[in-house]
Amino acid sequence: MSQIFHPSLNLIAKAMVLVTAVLLVVGSVVSYVFVRSPYMRGTTIAREQPVFFSHEHHVGELGLDCRYCHVNVERSSFAGVPSTDICMGCHSQVWAKSPAIAPIKESMENNQPIAWNRVNSIPDYAFFNHSIHINKGIPCKECHGRVDKMGWTRKAQPLSMEWCLNCHRNRQDHLVPREEVFNMEYELPSDPAEREALQAALVAKYHVDVKQFQVTDCSVCHR
Repeated sequence: MSQIFHPSLNLIAKAMVLVTAVLLVVGSVVSYVFVRSPYMRGTTIAREQPVFFSHEHHVGELGLDCRYCHVNVERSSFAGVPSTDICMGCHSQVWAKSPAIAPIKESMENNQPIAWNRVNSIPDYAFFNHSIHINKGIPCKECHGRVDKMGWTRKAQPLSMEWCLNCHRNRQDHLVPREEVFNMEYELPSDPAEREALQAALVAKYHVDVKQFQVTDCSVCHR
C-alpha cells in the first residue's frame, strides 16, 4: 500500500504542536499580567463624580483635615462620605453662587443625598475596619495615596487580597505616630536604625499584633 501522507507532514505536525504549546504559554502569561495590571484593577482611572471635588485643592492647598468630611473614620468601620450639610457648611458662604455648587444646593433643597461614586471598594465578602487601622497608626496615604495631589480622585492601590496580606505580614513597616496619620507630608525617618526603633516603639505603644498566624488568619477579613 502506498504511503498516503508525505514524510514532510511529520515535521509540520511537530511544528504545529510546538506552536500550540508556545501560544498557550504566552496566552497564559499575557492573561495573568493583564488581569493584574493597573488598568484591570482600576488604579489608573479617576472616577467622575456628580460634583467636582478636588482633594488637591481642599486638602493640598487649603489644608482641610480628612476628618472634616470623613467624620466616622476614627470610630467606625466606614469612613463615611460627606453629607450635603458638611459641603454647605462652607459653600453657603464660599463660592455660593458658582454653577459648580448647584448640585449641592439642589441636594439640600430636595433633601436628597449626593450620589457619590465609590473610588475605593472591596468585595462584600471581605471585612475592612477603618477605625482599627487609623487607631493602630496606619496613615491614610498608605491605602489612598497622596490624595492631596489628586484632582479627580483615583484608586491608588489595588486593594487585592495579596496586597492586604503583604501589609499584614509586615505591618510594623507601615506604622506612623497617630498624630501623623492624617498628615500627607509625613515621612518616616530615613535612617534605618532610627526608623526601626520608632516602629518597634509604635508596635508596643499601640499594642499591634505582629504574630503571623493572627494577622493572616482568614477570619480577620472573612467573617
